[in-house]
Amino acid sequence: MAPPLEGIKVLDLSLFVPGPFSTMMLADFGAEVIKIEQPDQGDFNRDLPPLLNGVGYRHLILNRNKKSMTLNLKSEEGKKVFYRLVRTADVIIENCRPGVTSRLGIDYNTVKEINPQIVYCSITGFGQTGPNRMVPAQDLNIMAYSGVLSLTGKQNGSPFIPGMQIADMASAMMAVNGILLALYSRQKTGLGQYIDISMLDSVISMLPSDTSFYLGSGKVPLRGETRLTGTLPNYNIYKTKDDRYLAVAALNKNFWVNLCNLIGHPEIANDLNIEEKNQVVFDILRGAFAKKTLSEWLTLFKDSDTCVSPVNNIDEVLTDPQIIERQMLIDMDDEKSGNYKQIGNPIKLSGTPFKLYNRAPELGENTIEVLRECGYDEDEILNLKNNGVI
Repeated sequence: MAPPLEGIKVLDLSLFVPGPFSTMMLADFGAEVIKIEQPDQGDFNRDLPPLLNGVGYRHLILNRNKKSMTLNLKSEEGKKVFYRLVRTADVIIENCRPGVTSRLGIDYNTVKEINPQIVYCSITGFGQTGPNRMVPAQDLNIMAYSGVLSLTGKQNGSPFIPGMQIADMASAMMAVNGILLALYSRQKTGLGQYIDISMLDSVISMLPSDTSFYLGSGKVPLRGETRLTGTLPNYNIYKTKDDRYLAVAALNKNFWVNLCNLIGHPEIANDLNIEEKNQVVFDILRGAFAKKTLSEWLTLFKDSDTCVSPVNNIDEVLTDPQIIERQMLIDMDDEKSGNYKQIGNPIKLSGTPFKLYNRAPELGENTIEVLRECGYDEDEILNLKNNGVI
């Protein structure tokens, strides 16, 4: 079967992580993604260490399965090229600050006059509306503003910086969802539409537990003071004898009883969810887990229903049999950078699975190809090059 997004053409104007990850997901399932970059400076991910044969590894992952063309969108000739690309495009995605695309003349209101079927997605920190729409923000700013940092860390301690870019990835996935919804809607209406994705909105939508707690009780949830951020001994992290860590998430009664029996403390099996006994249970668990190494505990818990997991380091994750079996680490044979590992795609479709079609392109590698497909002849292409448009 053909890839599910075969025939969908995406013009990718985005940089950093949210936009490129979104278009990577689309490209992985067959969309033709044309990454449009400045002639003199491509996506900064290309040069971000660590490098593999001079190429940023993050670029190799985020921009796989895509094409790259260079185009100076600040020039009038560059805009004309872009407008011609728009005629046959299905999706445009960008992450400029509000107003930038309007000043360039490549905003939704402009391009929909050229192609009413276009689906146009903008990803920004705070969205296109509201008092903060023009405020610059990185992932950490959004995590702070959204309240997530107030929930992350130990009780009475400082907030912790999360170990991954949650706002970036959340908005990326919302963008993918929005694009697919708009494409599906277009099948019914024949018209495209504008998609306004805010990193802040994306993160807040992922806080149903904490927002419902506040809205229902009137109490402000704080880090280390809610049932899933540190108050429960059966939902916590414990240090082992070799200074490694185990994550215990035995919320279910059966899991908890099994855990208590395996660690040799069946006497606390009936102390689940009894607040006044929490400190005693904490002390018992901390003392018990400190008596064996992580490896010893994992051997003991193997094949037992306890909901206990190791706190893995990234090297352990990427060599874990479960990750390998699920093809979340795969090989890429790249004639430019050699053979290297790629992160797989988490969406497992039975009939039209994800495929690695192409390596991440070099800057402007497909410019001439794309221009020819748009009807430009060799003299016109040479003229664009001589004028610094491509």
